[in-house]
Amino acid sequence: MRDVLPELIERWNAGETVGIATVVATFRSAPRLPGAAMLVCPDGSAVGSVSGGCVEGAVYDLAQATVRSGAPVLQRYGVSDEDAFGVGLTCGGTLDIYIEAMSQATFPELGDIAADAEAGRPVALACIVDHPEASHIGRKIVVRPQSVEGDLGSRNINTTVRRDVLGYLAQGKNGIIAYGPEGQPHGDTIRVFVTSFAPAPRMIVFGAIDFAAAVARAGSFLGYHVTICDARPVFTTSSRFPDADEVIVDWPHRYLKSEVEAGRIDDRTVITVLTHDPKFDIPLLEVALKLPAVGYVGALGSRRTDEDRRRRLQEAGLNSVEIGRLYSPIGLDLGGNTPEETAISIVAEVIANKWNGSGARLSATELPIHRSHQAGSDMSEVKLQ
Repeated sequence: MRDVLPELIERWNAGETVGIATVVATFRSAPRLPGAAMLVCPDGSAVGSVSGGCVEGAVYDLAQATVRSGAPVLQRYGVSDEDAFGVGLTCGGTLDIYIEAMSQATFPELGDIAADAEAGRPVALACIVDHPEASHIGRKIVVRPQSVEGDLGSRNINTTVRRDVLGYLAQGKNGIIAYGPEGQPHGDTIRVFVTSFAPAPRMIVFGAIDFAAAVARAGSFLGYHVTICDARPVFTTSSRFPDADEVIVDWPHRYLKSEVEAGRIDDRTVITVLTHDPKFDIPLLEVALKLPAVGYVGALGSRRTDEDRRRRLQEAGLNSVEIGRLYSPIGLDLGGNTPEETAISIVAEVIANKWNGSGARLSATELPIHRSHQAGSDMSEVKLQ
C-alpha cells in the first residue's frame, strides 16, 4: 500500500470511496511482491500495479464491482490455460489479491496511519483476508510498538496477531500469517495480511567522494534513507550530495558507534565504505563487521587495497568469520568505470545480497526470474509454528 498511499490519502481526504487491490501472497514466479497495490478511483482512473500489467484489467473490473457491493473479496490469479495472454499471468506465477472498498466511513484510521508513515513512525495494519465466516473478512487492527486499536473478533486472536505483527514491523515485512480457527499461532483456517509502514531502511555511505554522490542517488532511488559521513568538513557538504537525506561530518567509526548505541542500525542497514584510506577504513570496519545485525558491508578499493585491508583487520583482532562478512572489492563485475556505473555495480550487489541472487546474466541461467521471497519455500505465505 505504501506505493499508492499518497494518492489514496488524497482521495480519502476528499471523501471518496476507492477500490484498493493488494497483492497478499505470491507463488512461484509472480511479478510483484506482497504489499504491491492498485487503486481504482471514482473517476475511473487507476493508480499503481499488482502484476506489471498481466491481470490489471481483470482486477480493475473486480475492484469496481467491489466498490458497488461493499463486500471485500480474495481472488487468485494464475496462468490461464485457455487464454494465457488474456487474464492469466504469462510469467507462470500465481497471485492472491485482496480487494476492498476504502473510505473515511469504512476505514477512519487511515489518516493516522498515513501521518505516521509520513513522519517515519513505525505502524502496521493487519487485515483478515480469509475466514470461514464471511463477516470477519476485512476486519483490521492497527499496530504500533506501544499500542493496538481495532478488533479481529476475539481477545485471543488480537493478542496473537499483535505479537506477530510487531515482528513483521521490526523487519519492515509485508505478508500473510495463517492461524487456526481459534486464533492459534498455526494452521490454515484464518489468513491475516500484514502491511508494515516501517521507517525506510538506511544506507550509510562513508567517504565524501564523487562515487559517493552517485551511490547516494542510486540508494535514494531504491528507497533507502541515505546518510553521507566523512571526517573532512570541506568535502562533506549538502551541496555536494543533494540526493542524501543527511550529511554528517564526523569520524566514520565514531559516528557508526553512536548510531549503534542509539538503536538506529538493523539488519536492513547497508554500509558502504568508499574512503579506501586505512586510517578511516580499519577503525570503521572493526565496528561494522562485529555488528550482530546488519544488511550489507562493502568497501571500495583495488585488489591490492583489499588484501592490505584484510591483513590489517586480521591484525586488529577480527576473526575469519567477521572478515568474511565484508564485500570487497565492492560491487558486481559490470565492467563500468564512471561514478554512476560504479554506483550501479554497488547497488546491484546490495540487491543480490538482499534476495540471495547470483548476479549472473538471466540469459545464462535457468533460475526463476521472480524469486521466492521466503527462504526455503516457493510461497510468500508462512505458517508460524
